[in-house]
Amino acid sequence: MRLPDLLSTRTGRLTAFSLLYVTEGIPLGFTAVAIATQMRRQDLGPAEIGAFVGSLYLPWAFKWVMGPFVDTLSSDRFGRRRLWILLMQLGMVGTLVLAMPVNFVSQLGLFTAIIFLHNAFAATMDVAIDALAVGVLPEPERGTANGFMFAGASIGQAIGGAGVLFLSEVLPFNTTYLFVMAAILAVTVFVVLPLNEPKRGPQPKADGRAAAAIGRELLAFVRDAWRAFTGSRAAAVGLIVALLPCGAYALSLALQSNLAVELGLSDSSIAQLNLASSVTFAFACVAGGWLSDRFGRRRMLGLFIFLTALPTLWLAWTMLQAHWIMPIDLKALSRPQPTAALVAVFWMASISFGVFQGLYYGVRSALFMDVTTKAVAATQFTAYMAMANLVISYTAWWQGWAITRWGYPITLAIDAAVGMVVLALLPFMAPKKEAST
Repeated sequence: MRLPDLLSTRTGRLTAFSLLYVTEGIPLGFTAVAIATQMRRQDLGPAEIGAFVGSLYLPWAFKWVMGPFVDTLSSDRFGRRRLWILLMQLGMVGTLVLAMPVNFVSQLGLFTAIIFLHNAFAATMDVAIDALAVGVLPEPERGTANGFMFAGASIGQAIGGAGVLFLSEVLPFNTTYLFVMAAILAVTVFVVLPLNEPKRGPQPKADGRAAAAIGRELLAFVRDAWRAFTGSRAAAVGLIVALLPCGAYALSLALQSNLAVELGLSDSSIAQLNLASSVTFAFACVAGGWLSDRFGRRRMLGLFIFLTALPTLWLAWTMLQAHWIMPIDLKALSRPQPTAALVAVFWMASISFGVFQGLYYGVRSALFMDVTTKAVAATQFTAYMAMANLVISYTAWWQGWAITRWGYPITLAIDAAVGMVVLALLPFMAPKKEAST
C-alpha cells in the first residue's frame, strides 16, 4: 500500500513537520532527562551532569556549518532535503547502537563522545528539516506550523524521557535504547520515505571538476548568506537575540533533573512530571504559534518570555524559605527530608514553566523565519537556531557550576534575570512587512 505524501496538503504538512520534530526530541529526552536522572542516582554531581547536558547541545550550536552542504550537495531524484533527513536518521540509530554497551558513569568521556556524534547527526537532520519547512510552508502557516513542530519535539522528549523512565521500572535500563531506536525508525518508514519533495527548476549540469564547482558554489553561498544577515536591521538584531537566553531556562535543563532526584522523587514520579510538562509544553507551542499569527510575533514573544521568570522566581523563593540551598549528597546519612510544600511548589513551578516556555518556543523560530532569505534558508535560519542552541549549552554548563557554589535559589534567580535582557532588543527586530506589529 502506497503511503500518502504529507506535503501535498496543509494538514499533511503540519503532521509531517510535527512528526519529523518528534525524532529530534526523542534523543534529547532520552539523554537529558532519562540518562541524566540515572547519572544523578549513581552519584555523578550537578557539575558533571551539567557539562554532559551542555555537550548534548554543542553540535546544535554549530550546525550552521552544515547549512551550505545541505543547500548545495543535493539530488532532486531523491529529494534535496529528504535524502539528508533519511541518512541522518539512520546515523542517529547507528550511534545509539554504539552507545548501548558503554557505562555512562565509569566511561563518561567515551559515552559523551558517542552521544556528541549522535547529536551531530540529529542537528544536521534539523538543518534539512528547517530548510524544507522554509521552502514548502506558505507564510500564513508558519506560526502555526512552528508551534506544531516544537510540540512534536516536546512529545518526542516525553517519549525519550518519561517513556523511558516508565519502562526502566519494568525493564533493564539498557534495553530502553531499543525502544528509542524503534521510535526513530517508525518516523523514517512512515513519514520520510513517502515524502514527495518539490523539485527545483532546471540546474546547470556538473562537469568532471565537481569538487572545484562545489567549492566555488559554497564560497558564493557564504557571501550571499552574509548579505542576508546584514541586509536588514531585523536580520542583524536577530543574531544578537539568538545569542541571548529567551527567558528563564533552568526548569527545562539538568537543574530540574538534579533537583527532582534530590527532592526524593522516584523514577516513576519524575516520569510523570516530565510527561505532564512535555504535554502542556506541546499544547502551549500550538497555542503560542496561533496567537502570534493573529496578534503579532514580537508582542506575544515578549509577553511569553516575561512569564517564564515567574515560576522560576517562585521556586527560588520557596527553596530559600525552606533553607534548601545547596545540592544534597546522596551518600550522606543525614540527608534532610524535603517538605511536602516544597515538592508541591517544584511540581507546579515545573509545569507552569513548561506552559510559558512552550508558548514562546515556536513564536521565536517563526520570527526568525520571517527575517530569513529563502535562497539561503539552510544557512541563515540554521545559524539563528544554532546560536539559540549554543545558549542552551552554555546555560546548562554555568548552571551546573553555579549550583555547586551558590546553591539553587541564587542560580534560579540569576537565570530569571538574565533571561529578561532579550526583551530590550525585540522592538528592533521588526521585518519591514511587519513594521506596524
